[in-house]
Amino acid sequence: MKRFLAVFLGSAASMDAWKALPESERNRREQDGMKAWGDWVERNKAAIVDNGSPLGKTKRIGPKGIGDVRNELAAWTVVEAESHEAAARMFEGHPHFSIFPGDAVEVMECLPMPDKAG
Repeated sequence: MKRFLAVFLGSAASMDAWKALPESERNRREQDGMKAWGDWVERNKAAIVDNGSPLGKTKRIGPKGIGDVRNELAAWTVVEAESHEAAARMFEGHPHFSIFPGDAVEVMECLPMPDKAG
């Protein structure tokens, strides 16, 4: 089995649209979404290596120092699957973008570290 990192993406525009919804609608979608997310976790629990977590604000560190930046990273999780395609299919219809204001889920293989001794 291979390991894959899934990152959940959400744009500022999607979040603005979410915030523009009436509070009652946001609350209903939050409840529905958290239940659907829990159901997704239950269906895929054998493949989930690390549930991950939501992500907070970002600091970018570069040659010129440290600064605040905005990116689209919203959350992450790690799963195991036979192939990249199989891992990606686990996220089809995920509540991140079917109920919540998320835009996408990107899935990439976690490659082994190169052997330094070689």
